[in-house]
Amino acid sequence: MKLSVVIPAYNEEDYLHACLESVSAELQANAARGAFEIVVVDNASTDGTAQVASAFPLVRVVAEPRKGLTHARQCGLEAARGEILAYVDADTRMPPGWVARVLDTYERDADVVCVSGPYVYDELSRAKRAFVQLYWRLLAMPMYRFTHYMAVGGNFAASKAALLRIGGFDTTISFYGEDTNIARRLAQEGKVVFDLRLVMRTSARRLQDEGFATTAVRYALNFGSEVLLKRPLTRQYRDIR
Repeated sequence: MKLSVVIPAYNEEDYLHACLESVSAELQANAARGAFEIVVVDNASTDGTAQVASAFPLVRVVAEPRKGLTHARQCGLEAARGEILAYVDADTRMPPGWVARVLDTYERDADVVCVSGPYVYDELSRAKRAFVQLYWRLLAMPMYRFTHYMAVGGNFAASKAALLRIGGFDTTISFYGEDTNIARRLAQEGKVVFDLRLVMRTSARRLQDEGFATTAVRYALNFGSEVLLKRPLTRQYRDIR
């Protein structure tokens, strides 16, 4: 198996269908490059998440009864059969060219163990979308060049072998900082690439619910805390559905 797309999903019946449509189309467009699969981790859902996922032929549904994002990511790691594991969130839509860009990155450089990129929020106003672009270019990229690692939780792919060597995901982390944690630890095994052209379209529901500025500052502070203290700053989080 060349690549497994792993999608953690807790009560995501409203978003998951569009996500799986986009991922399925992208995998089918790249079918000549290897064998692919989609693993949906039903993370203690109480809605129709598993039923939505089961309707797609490429999807294998696995259950993780311990609620929590890192528990779901770890379950996906253990269940997936691919050499490369692509982690996307249930409220994302994978754009055309995403899979090819990931595979090309790995094929060009044998030292790569992780590749990630930014989010694009179509639901935001034009001004806020422009601010997000500046955030990635003027804040995130300089930090990546300084640390040599960065990952966005719903938009990264990692070598399964490297993930296993570092012991997988830190399940003591509930939400914030989990992506920086895995990127930091993977950087000990090889090269972590952050590519501004590897974009993932995603819902702006957290930004809209918790506030644009508040959410941006919270993510930035938790990135810094993981880099400097090797632990996240924010322990509590709220599910937004």
